[in-house]
Amino acid sequence: MNTNLLQPFEYDALGALRSRIAMAAMTRGFCGPNHTATSLMAEYYGKRADNGVGLILTEGTIIHTTGDGYNNVPHIETDQQAKSWGPVVSRVHESGGKIICQLWHCGRISHSDYTGGVPPLSSSDVAAEGINRQNGRPFGRPKAMAQEDFAVVTDQFVRAARNAIEADFDGVQLHFGHGYLVDQFFDNRINRRADCYGGSVGNRCRFAVEILEQVIAAIGAPKVMVRISPSREMGGAIYEWQDLEEMLKYLLSAFDRLGLRMLDISCANSDYYSTAGRLVRVARQVWPYFLIGGASLSVEQAEDEVRSGFLDMVTWGRALIANPDLPIRFKNREPLIQFDRDMLGYLS
Repeated sequence: MNTNLLQPFEYDALGALRSRIAMAAMTRGFCGPNHTATSLMAEYYGKRADNGVGLILTEGTIIHTTGDGYNNVPHIETDQQAKSWGPVVSRVHESGGKIICQLWHCGRISHSDYTGGVPPLSSSDVAAEGINRQNGRPFGRPKAMAQEDFAVVTDQFVRAARNAIEADFDGVQLHFGHGYLVDQFFDNRINRRADCYGGSVGNRCRFAVEILEQVIAAIGAPKVMVRISPSREMGGAIYEWQDLEEMLKYLLSAFDRLGLRMLDISCANSDYYSTAGRLVRVARQVWPYFLIGGASLSVEQAEDEVRSGFLDMVTWGRALIANPDLPIRFKNREPLIQFDRDMLGYLS
């Protein structure tokens, strides 16, 4: 099998990919009116595809207004919003790239300013600590999801997934990580429920499994990827699921039974080897399928992860904001432009 990071390869569900370089999903906040995608977004993603990025994961795309939590982020709830993504997808496809829509529900990482005036949803009524940088206010106290809410939110994921496929995306990524809604069920420091969605490992994984099952039923397993983040840095320290390895193996076994074949183990902007990289090695004991991850690895480190069989594709985030031509720079062994937070103020 060709394991060269910069060479084309084939993956059954996605077809021909130009390289093993993937663009991680990153919130940018540049949507148009009514949370629609724009021509600037099409050029932003298209430029990365032009330069050889094999797979693009879009910025988090909100499945329903009540799941929003950020300024100016795109949605894929309505027909208008879904259709606005068409030119973005076409632009990437014209350059030979593949693009997957990340489906996002923020849960308690929000405030009623963003959810249409209703309290954010979560596993329990425990507010996130600190100040919401989006509006400068403390995070809102969430509503613990009632039994009827589970079907409603699951249906929102299903509708968003169908909308994404109608917009010709190559698939969807269910965002089950980074402290957002589904991750708020995995983590028993947040999940204080006493019903079938809390307590045991199986109960804490139940909501994720239910969503995945229904999305797969709607659009087919080959079109679905899941992102999880069992270990990541928060506030300068490593933050991990409790019952970590038991949780991971239980969840991956459930995903396998449902037919999922694409997985992203993310650690956001953390040291890969002490967080996600360590768990990629655990996952590989039970997950022989398509697996992506990374977080700012050097080209040499990325090549080694692929060559060793730990990763099928390697994700970069901030490096691809700063270097739209990242694959070309890797190929030529050119120095990278260093990411600067001022770069977040515009699309390039």
